Amino acid sequence: MNRYIVLTFILICVCAAEGYAKKKTVVEPSYAWQMTRPLGLRYESTIDTLFQDYAQRFVPGAIYDATATTGNYGAQAYNAVWMDQTARSDFFFRDGLEHWLPSPDKHVFYNTRIPMTLVSYNTGGGRDNAQDHLGLTFSGNVNSRLQIGAMLNYIYSKGCYNYQSDKDLDWGFSASYIGDRYEFQGFGYHYNLVNKENGGITDSLYILDPALIQGGVTSVDPKTIPTRLSNAHTRNKGQHITLNNRYKVGYWEEQMEGDSVVSRTYIPVTSFFWNFDYDAARHIFRDDASGEISNYFDNIYLNNKETGDETSYWSISNTVGISLLEGFHRYAKFGLAAYAKHEVARYTQTADTLDHTDLTPLPASVLPYETEHNVSIGGQLTKQRGSILTYMATAEFGITGRRSGDVNLNGQLTTRVPLLGDTVAVTAHGAFTNTAAPYFMQHFVSNHFAWENDFSKERRVRVGGRVTVPHTATTLEAEVSNVENYLYFNRQFLPQCHGDNVQIFSARVSQLLKAGPLSWYNRITYQTSSNEQVIPLPKLAIYSNLNLNFKIATLSVQLGMDCHYYTRYYAPNYQPATGAFANQQEVKFGNYPLMNAYANLKLSKTRFYIMLSHINQGWFSSDYFSMRHYPLNPRRFQIGLSVEFTN
Repeated sequence: MNRYIVLTFILICVCAAEGYAKKKTVVEPSYAWQMTRPLGLRYESTIDTLFQDYAQRFVPGAIYDATATTGNYGAQAYNAVWMDQTARSDFFFRDGLEHWLPSPDKHVFYNTRIPMTLVSYNTGGGRDNAQDHLGLTFSGNVNSRLQIGAMLNYIYSKGCYNYQSDKDLDWGFSASYIGDRYEFQGFGYHYNLVNKENGGITDSLYILDPALIQGGVTSVDPKTIPTRLSNAHTRNKGQHITLNNRYKVGYWEEQMEGDSVVSRTYIPVTSFFWNFDYDAARHIFRDDASGEISNYFDNIYLNNKETGDETSYWSISNTVGISLLEGFHRYAKFGLAAYAKHEVARYTQTADTLDHTDLTPLPASVLPYETEHNVSIGGQLTKQRGSILTYMATAEFGITGRRSGDVNLNGQLTTRVPLLGDTVAVTAHGAFTNTAAPYFMQHFVSNHFAWENDFSKERRVRVGGRVTVPHTATTLEAEVSNVENYLYFNRQFLPQCHGDNVQIFSARVSQLLKAGPLSWYNRITYQTSSNEQVIPLPKLAIYSNLNLNFKIATLSVQLGMDCHYYTRYYAPNYQPATGAFANQQEVKFGNYPLMNAYANLKLSKTRFYIMLSHINQGWFSSDYFSMRHYPLNPRRFQIGLSVEFTN
């Protein structure tokens, strides 16, 4: 696409919208929320219209406080901050793309009095390394109770290095109905992410010391650096549908004035709920360069001329339950729910049907497809109302199928304590899980990797807390974790189970300092692992953002520079054929600041930015690798805008 045409078109729309807004009073969206599964409880969220720090989300090397990435925007990345990591999913091939994928847990529902549309477009780089992102969010109310919405994201990024481009598309629809007796929340989406896989650059000296490898030539065009793969790509595609239904049983409470009824309020006592989840995913890895695959991969099991791996799965789960609702009576201080869940899942992978006597013998005999049924029961205790104390505790137990014996316990408690004229929020959380390994970590076959495992259940215990002091803009967090039978990928990119215990301690302080128009935000995370060979972590991860905030007439401006830094650690290797990040103990990476200079601006309902990302390239060091063979993007100019249309 011609991004300058797109930007011009959006700016014309902005001008038209601004003129229209002067003639008509616009009613702001009323509220937003997110949903927890499987019960469908709602908790408050925000509408994405803030302009501060808007530019920072478009730098692929800075999506986490400590990021290991293949480099390109929209490509695979690994979060090296333990307390922010999410559990490995049943389809681990897409886990490295989690940041770019929608999900029911991240989706925001809106209740607006008038239709609202958010349109954004961001671009950077030149003709050969362009990075474009188009985003769309829509929400509209049919009436005060019924809402519909839609979303779309399209990323097209050619990458700063050869054979690194990607095209990511996801779109979806949502709806909600919040009535006196019946409630519904639904979200469905489809995604199709295509990533070229270059395997990384062939020699780090092209970045560290280009003169040495280029015969005295000190400058290097990133697009001319040879890569380890040139004809490989992955495709991750799938869809997800979540439908949450709740019917409430209660009574009408009437407000009387004399003999007349002036109002009637429905008081729900008990509710029956049903949650439907459908998840489907497909992972494809292709490389038809025979010489390339024989040089890059250690094993070839099925075909030595080309690789055409295809792995897929789908699951359908139904959860039904009953709950006693909080607040229907002055003595009903909490909500209590019980539920049962049935899940059916099917796993399909590359069939071993070829005559491959001249190839490496397969180490495992894996069925081309398998179907499983799992049943679990659970309960939840909640208190969502109240200014002093709120809490939520959930327990779920697997009783049949592969998940028999699985345990998932988690809880969170928040209280507010008066202190020095302010109210301090104190939150404690804890979790215990005893879960079976994902199916594909137990059974898998492909052209270059195959295994048949019988891993023990992985046990995790996490206990932590957070203290937030609004008056000083300070947040303190700490967490202790213990992991037994930890599952990870080893140096050969094969799944491995570490039978002993590994302890991780994490602590974080977040502090915002202000002096007039000057703001300085710092987030410092300390973490340590008792076994760095199994769970390697950077000791320190620091995010710092210094900026100046001011107004020029009605134009709001945030002008500043931010920095991501983490200490050296054994950053993971990346395997293109499976999309997995694996442990290594050969080379450490880190101790490099990634700095971005930016200007975030907002005029009425339009926010836009100008940024020079990785501005410090070559200032302190040339060692800007986030993991082996994969350097960060070089310095580049980026711009973008987002417009809120309400009519």
